[in-house]
Amino acid sequence: MPKGGAVLFDLDGTLVDTAPDLAAAANHLRALQGLPALPLPILRPVASQGARGLLRVALGLQPEDAAFPALRQTFLDCYLSNLCQQSILFPGMEQVLRWLEEQKIPWGIVTNKPGFLTTPLLTALSLPVAPGVVVSGDSTARAKPDPLPVLHALRKLDAETQHSIMIGDDYRDILAGRAAGTQCWAAGWGYIESNDPLENWDADQIITRSESLELALFHFHAAQ
Repeated sequence: MPKGGAVLFDLDGTLVDTAPDLAAAANHLRALQGLPALPLPILRPVASQGARGLLRVALGLQPEDAAFPALRQTFLDCYLSNLCQQSILFPGMEQVLRWLEEQKIPWGIVTNKPGFLTTPLLTALSLPVAPGVVVSGDSTARAKPDPLPVLHALRKLDAETQHSIMIGDDYRDILAGRAAGTQCWAAGWGYIESNDPLENWDADQIITRSESLELALFHFHAAQ
């Protein structure tokens, strides 16, 4: 990473595996409706989409449906009460964060998760290295795929856009990073629906396994 560059991570599905806790909240709603729990593999691919995706798969609801707002609030209340029961860093991520610290490369989190969920989750996780900035979905006037939260994070880190990387498991991450002018890496280990192949995202790199990220960052740094 050249002088002035930074690494930005999406949160859910990129830095942290939050799908088990998100799925548990969705299944709680199904239980309230008298429905059986869905297996995690069915809910996992839409976990990065938050309530919108999980209510669609768990209950067949769309945001325009009359029942959506109340059930979304019930989902959020349940998730907030249990948001870090099973959530953990993806394999290799602790080493990545420690490597960034050793190399003195600033890093941050840019997520569409609202701040009232992001802050307690990060507190509960006790990350081995503190992020230089955390931008939640309501930290700026517009969320990803708009570039504003990415640009805001880079300003806070005093980082140069063209030397920075946005890493995420959702097409919105790539769109936001591309519009901001960063390198864009797709997190192939994340929550990706089968009808949305990574190869269509026009990412600069597709990293298939989280354990491979440290080496990819090392090579990027060495090539600068």
